[in-house]
Amino acid sequence: MVRVMTYNVHSCRGRDGLVSPERIAAVIAAARPDIVALQELDVGRARSGGLDQAQLIARSLGMEFHFHPALRVKEEHYGDAILSHLPLRLLRAGPLPGLAGRPLLEPRGALRVTVELPGGSALHVINTHLGLLPGEQLAQVKALLGEDWVEDPAHRDAPLVLLGDFNAVPRSRPYRRLAARLRDAQCALPGQRPRPTFPARWPLLRLDHVFLGQGVELRAIEVPRGAAERIASDHLPLVAELDMARQEISGVARAATHPPAPVDHRVARR
Repeated sequence: MVRVMTYNVHSCRGRDGLVSPERIAAVIAAARPDIVALQELDVGRARSGGLDQAQLIARSLGMEFHFHPALRVKEEHYGDAILSHLPLRLLRAGPLPGLAGRPLLEPRGALRVTVELPGGSALHVINTHLGLLPGEQLAQVKALLGEDWVEDPAHRDAPLVLLGDFNAVPRSRPYRRLAARLRDAQCALPGQRPRPTFPARWPLLRLDHVFLGQGVELRAIEVPRGAAERIASDHLPLVAELDMARQEISGVARAATHPPAPVDHRVARR
């Protein structure tokens, strides 16, 4: 069993205006995840005091992490991270497509890691944060479902979770395209009522999702909604408890799970 969380932390700026990576870390710790996918992290940005939010949160939780800056402005970075107290290895990090003729749209990206689980199995995790426009989202979903990400030939048979802030509600075309290829964890259990994650105080919209690939089964899912969660960010976290299908880890299977992979040197591992 493994617990995964996706959480848009809004640059660690809460609804009260306070920038507090420590408060975000406390919300995460209370949910007891093994793997955490975070979006909207500031690293070295003046607006949040120049903090390395990814490093501070990971250090507070006793986790390792990989951070991908989707946006770079001189020395300031803004992007997404995957954290875990389990051994993790970066496989890919990079940008997602925008819209032709719209160069001023916020850049978006994704990162993929493999996490070694107790017992010798492994889970592949892709974290992303999609744009705001439907056309932009469709282009990004097409890329995510292609051979650079979900359908990467080197890892096609690996158990996979795609999660993050997709800025897409279930009735949208981008969501439906994702749900046609992967299983929405909030809809995976009979009788399970999907819960919204945004806005944090009075959540109305399901923008944050956990999508399950083959070899991954859902045990439980929840949207923590205590006082701390409602104030720490403008999104609520989404936490899924998963079971893995048994994996062989010798020979060809081990090579497929842990292949040598070039790391994008623009990616900061801290």
